[in-house]
Amino acid sequence: MIKYTIKRLLMLIPVLFGVSIMVFLVMHVFTNDPTSIILGQHATTEQIAKLREELGLNQPLYIQYFDFLKGIVHGDLGNSLITKTSVVKELGSRFPATVELALVSIILASIFGILIGVISAVKQNTVVDYISMIVSLLGVSMPIFWLGLMLIVLFSVKLGILPVAGRIQIGMEPQHITGLYLLDSLLTGNMEAFKDALSHIILPAIALASYSTAIITRMTRSTMLEVIRQDYVRTARAKGIFEKTVILSHALRNALIPIITVIGLQLGSLLGGAVLTESVFSWPGVGSYTVDAILKSDYPVVQGSVMMLAIIFVVVNLLVDLLYAQLDPRIKYS
Repeated sequence: MIKYTIKRLLMLIPVLFGVSIMVFLVMHVFTNDPTSIILGQHATTEQIAKLREELGLNQPLYIQYFDFLKGIVHGDLGNSLITKTSVVKELGSRFPATVELALVSIILASIFGILIGVISAVKQNTVVDYISMIVSLLGVSMPIFWLGLMLIVLFSVKLGILPVAGRIQIGMEPQHITGLYLLDSLLTGNMEAFKDALSHIILPAIALASYSTAIITRMTRSTMLEVIRQDYVRTARAKGIFEKTVILSHALRNALIPIITVIGLQLGSLLGGAVLTESVFSWPGVGSYTVDAILKSDYPVVQGSVMMLAIIFVVVNLLVDLLYAQLDPRIKYS
């Protein structure tokens, strides 16, 4: 397994190299000049030229790209062109909020996805099965940003039972905060803070989990249908084992590998794809920070955000692969 892990880590280098080239070219070739945004529409040509020189944007693209690569190797993603703050520092302060939202979303998606998938497989070709498949189809087809807006209209505007956006820390001035606030409040036993954090995260988590729930449900159903027809499942039933034990201990356990694969991929996608959800709910994470940077053509921020999310995605996939051996000892790594 050690050799396999090292091999996979080495394979990440060309992948991340390709990502760095793509994000660099897209930002420098297909976006607006950030100097015009910084100086405003009334800036003179001389002012723009001077600012481009100060920011190093007048240098050839290959020099700017190698400076970008050099910074990545040294853990320095540069400073924001707009705020002049360190990109690494900004991402570090916002990333916990994205992690918290993604973890709550994947937990919801995994629980409901596996539950509905198992029930649908056991009740194949019944009304329950048809309803679950229709719901899964809606989850795959429904745009997350539209669902988020509808949840806000229903639970925040109409019913008034949940906050519209952001999150508020109990005992402080209302503000967007970062860090694992939900987990911190739970571990410290501050139930008032926990309820507050939960009320702020539940709507964006449901919106973000909708697509993943549908994918996990469909994968669970198809895998369970294949497994419950195997001989060892029929043998377990012939021995008189309770049906619940057969389904959970024999069928579901052997169906977990493809399900875990999907969950791992979805977690990586949620960490990197919460952009729209964070924007709709004003969630102070990496996604909303990146959207704001894209609108302002803030090259270092966008490049740093994409590289960080790409690294997270491939590392999560690697961890999922390594988890296979714990689920099925028959799997050998080479």
